[in-house]
Amino acid sequence: MSHSTFVSVHLIWAAALICSISAFGFSAQSSRTNRCPQKLQAAPSSSITTTPLEEMKDEYDVIVIGSGIGGLSSAAMLSLYGYSVAVLESHYSPGGAAHGFSVKHSTGAYHFDTGPSFFSGLNPNLKAKASNPLRTILDAIGESVECVPYTSFGLKFPEGDFLHTVNFGGNNPDAGNTQSPLEEVAGPDATAEWQRLMDAMKPLAKAVDAMPTAALRGDLSALVTVAPFLKNFALLNPLENLKLTQPYSNILDQASVKTPFTRNWLDLLCFCLSGLPANGTITAEMALMMGEFYDRDAIMDCPKGGANAIVDALVRGITKHGGQVFCNSHVQQILLNDNNNNRATGVRLKRKDRAVTAKQAVVSNLSVWDLLRSGILETSALPSSFVQQGLETPLGKSFMHLHIGFQATKEELDRLQAHYLCIEDWSRGVEAQDNAVLISIPSVHDNSLAPAGHAVLHAYTPATEEYERWTHLRDKRQSLEYQQLKEERSQYLWKVLEDIIPDIRERATVVQVGTPLTHERFLRRHAGSYGPAIVAGEASFPFPKTPLSGLLLCGDSCFPGIGVPAVAGSGLLAAHSVSLSSIPKQQKLLEKLQQQ
Repeated sequence: MSHSTFVSVHLIWAAALICSISAFGFSAQSSRTNRCPQKLQAAPSSSITTTPLEEMKDEYDVIVIGSGIGGLSSAAMLSLYGYSVAVLESHYSPGGAAHGFSVKHSTGAYHFDTGPSFFSGLNPNLKAKASNPLRTILDAIGESVECVPYTSFGLKFPEGDFLHTVNFGGNNPDAGNTQSPLEEVAGPDATAEWQRLMDAMKPLAKAVDAMPTAALRGDLSALVTVAPFLKNFALLNPLENLKLTQPYSNILDQASVKTPFTRNWLDLLCFCLSGLPANGTITAEMALMMGEFYDRDAIMDCPKGGANAIVDALVRGITKHGGQVFCNSHVQQILLNDNNNNRATGVRLKRKDRAVTAKQAVVSNLSVWDLLRSGILETSALPSSFVQQGLETPLGKSFMHLHIGFQATKEELDRLQAHYLCIEDWSRGVEAQDNAVLISIPSVHDNSLAPAGHAVLHAYTPATEEYERWTHLRDKRQSLEYQQLKEERSQYLWKVLEDIIPDIRERATVVQVGTPLTHERFLRRHAGSYGPAIVAGEASFPFPKTPLSGLLLCGDSCFPGIGVPAVAGSGLLAAHSVSLSSIPKQQKLLEKLQQQ
């Protein structure tokens, strides 16, 4: 396989990594509002016991800094392959943006997700797709996540209120006489246009399915592991494959998609996936996602217990294969060898100034800005061009969040959707402030998250909040000014919620408001950012290897990008980049997956 083919295969793999419609969320603050007069007590909601700090060893094969989905995925695969692994998490709970938290109230305990809310392909009762990296990892480590399947969510648009199903574009023969939202708004010409788009996506979807994510590696050793699957590309058009790296807006143009309602919807969908509209979202992200949403048998998954159940499954997989996960373990410094600083050799913890050795690699699950700006790494050990390119990575905006526990009967929840995508004015653009809101009400499908007669919801602005508005309050989080700004900036979320649950303020028993500063503080996200705003066609995410030997990357600052499946894929790729010794074990895993 030529170098160009090798690169092409890796780019095609990006198509396999759909991004959950999610936003990075926050850990709880014990805040009070006039709707919740009693003091609220927040705590981790994870049921998994992480490793006690006193069991930490002085030496491991690999140390993973950060327990986001990327870091946990990398550690899970490395543990499976027989490496000794320690995951070091600064926070009191594992999971990064996907961790959960609980709030104790006189009515009982409320369990909230911090961010990701839309999932597909996780249900253990359904056949796994080889192109879904998170499901691949869970199957490999012998863990599963109990899920409730569902097929619809709500849309609140300027054109009206709609129910989103696989028949959105009117191309589902099983829908009977049910009119699609697209046909209702724009007529039969728009549905014919939608069908042309679905036809244009078919060859791209085939490219997605051609290569299992578990086959990929970050170097030329992939020649060995991908070879058995290259035959899958024989019948594919190479020119079609190259479209996967283009902005998705190019595909829409080539398919002559001109209906404003269709373009607006796909802009919003892209924005929810990547933090960018269609002209900035790589086609690879959309190739599989469109199938996940619009295949005749498409379903979505509600993990029982929330996104935290995914974190718990990964932690179980790590520990049962001999790995360790430590919380409250802040890494102060990545250690370099004493000779010429050309290799990462371990870490120094803030607690007791303790040094821990990594014999083979240190895997960073930090964002690019936190890695290069925080002082954790001596950047002079890296080429200045690498550092400059990293620091110039475009920065996505932040969020406003509302987590609410509220009174609701089962009958009332049955009349709600688990998710709503809302936008007020298409002409302002999906990126405009106080214009788009995403709402998740997991209690519609999972009654374990709140006391009887109550429910939980999470409403947030999807990466449209300016961090700069909050910077002067970084050291004033207890001030009246900060509380007043939180109240002011959360009013748009309340307004949108009241369009769905008119008396939500009166029903609320628990209210938690999250800001960019919450995001920054609890998730250690630079400027409270959603992540890199890398525009398709202009730049690409880096692969896990760095110019510093022994230092690897995973997470949303590297290939393939933002979203739960994407960061899981980055962790898998980082695990395969530690050492060539993993190749036989990787091949054995591929054989096992092929037999399933």
